[in-house]
This record gives sequence, C-alpha cells and structure tokens, in this order.
Amino acid sequence: MFFEGSEKKLEIIVDAAAPKLRSLDRTFWQGLVAASNADILSSISNDFCDAYLLSESSLFVWDDRIVVLTCGASTLVESACYFIEHIGEQAISYVCYQRKNEYYAHLQASSFGDDVLRLRDFIGGQAYRMGHLDSHHHYIFTTDKHYQASPLDTTNELLMYHISGTVADYLRGEHQSTEQISQLLQLEQLFSGFSVDQYLFSPLGYSINGIRGAEYFTIHITPQENSSYVSVETNIDISLNQVDIFAELIVLLQPNSCDIIGFNSHMANKPALNYVCLSHCAMTLEQGYNIHFSHYQQDCLEVLKPILL
Repeated sequence: MFFEGSEKKLEIIVDAAAPKLRSLDRTFWQGLVAASNADILSSISNDFCDAYLLSESSLFVWDDRIVVLTCGASTLVESACYFIEHIGEQAISYVCYQRKNEYYAHLQASSFGDDVLRLRDFIGGQAYRMGHLDSHHHYIFTTDKHYQASPLDTTNELLMYHISGTVADYLRGEHQSTEQISQLLQLEQLFSGFSVDQYLFSPLGYSINGIRGAEYFTIHITPQENSSYVSVETNIDISLNQVDIFAELIVLLQPNSCDIIGFNSHMANKPALNYVCLSHCAMTLEQGYNIHFSHYQQDCLEVLKPILL
C-alpha cells in the first residue's frame, strides 16, 4: 500500500485593512479546503486560532494569516488561488508556497513549476529550490511585496523518512488508538499545555493538531513500510524550550533520514545524534525571513532489499 505523505504547504498573511480571517464563515474554509480535494474532519479553537484537521493534513486560521498543509495528490495551489481570488490580491501582504520532492512525483496533478505558473496568474513572486535536484530538495515560492516579518515570526519543520523501531512497528500494527500513539510519542511532555485534536486513519495514518494561545503544532504520520513519512511543524521557538522537541522525536521514530526547515529559526545545521548533515542551504528574503534547509542521514550502512514492483 502506498500513500504520498510528503506535504505541500501554504502560508498567506493579509494586511490590516483586510477582514479578520477568523470572522469568515465555515463555508469559506470548506470551499478553500475543497479546492485542494480535501475535507474538514474536525476542528478546535481558542481566542487566537482555529485549527482544522483535514482528510489531507491541516488548516490553521488566525485573524491575519492562514497556514495550510495538504498531502497525497492534493491540489493546494488551487486553494491559494481560491483565497487570493476571494480576498483580493491588494489585501495580501505575503504568500509562501512550499513543496517537497515526492516519492512518486509523476502521480501528482501538477509539478512545482506548474504551480508557480498558476500562482503567477494571481500574484507576483520568486521561486527557489533548496537542495540538490538529484537528492532531497525543497521548493519555495514567495511574493515580492513590501512586507516585513517580525524576527519572532518563527517556523520549524521536521520531515522524517523511513521510520523504524518500536513506535514505527506500533504505527503499522492492526490495533491502535490515538491515546496510545500520543503516549508513545510523549506529546504531553513535548507539547505541554496544548489543546489537541487527533485522528486515526484507516487502515493506517495518524494526524494531530495542537494549539496553545497563538502557538500551534501539527504532526502527520504515514507509516507504510516502504514509504513511511512523518512531518512535524510548529511556530514554537524550539531553541528556547527546555526539551529539544525535534531531537526527542528523531530518537523515538529512528528515521533513516530527515530534513529540518526553518524560518527565522535557530535550528540551522544543528548536529543530531548518530546523523550526518549531508547538505545545508540558507537564504535571506527581503521580507525579513531567514530560511534554511538541512538534510540529515543516519551515520550507518543501510542494507536494502529489492522491492517487487
């Protein structure tokens, strides 16, 4: 069984003159999610953020911005176009559209190049690739409007590939529960004080959204044996945490390799136990974001078996 766990990501920030995004009704967000060929499964809210758990990952809404992640063969670029078309290009301060290289890119509805052409029908911007084309790499499209981000506007992303060990075995098992997965991942300790919304997919897969004030985290797990993938994202400044969240999750899930992507993050090129950083790329945008991408590989010989196609 194969599922493309690697996600596309969209962040849009609106200016002060735009309507507060949390004031928009649910039908607007249902339409935005439907444009990606996804559905809203459930939601949680607090005074700062609405978090929607999707059939294809997550949507977070604050008054001035949204963050959307969609996996599988979703068409997230169409959600970007939907938003810009309905809110108006003049009300948009910043757009960032990201896409990681997929296991089976030919099964996607579009390529990153196609997506950039589609976005440029609605808004101008620049596109970049971070990383080697023949290895793990990350694509980013950002608008070139006169917007200035706060240095405290931080995002940390951890992408893990080919997980192994006790937790991975449980995630592939027949009898699972959201409570047991949360316990195995030590989420109450790693993300203390967060309200959470969890979902266990059938036959395999797990998603969780968490919010605490304006802070969020989200984890999505595709545990399938030959194409396992786990994504973790948060706007917590991990460097200020007493516990190194990413290091703990890497130890628990034992991925063969992983990527760390940061916006105004202090996680750049950070050494990881038993892992070697094979590549690192960084750039600074005029809009005030320092972006870095690092790819890590386990420091050991991996013995592979042929896969019957």
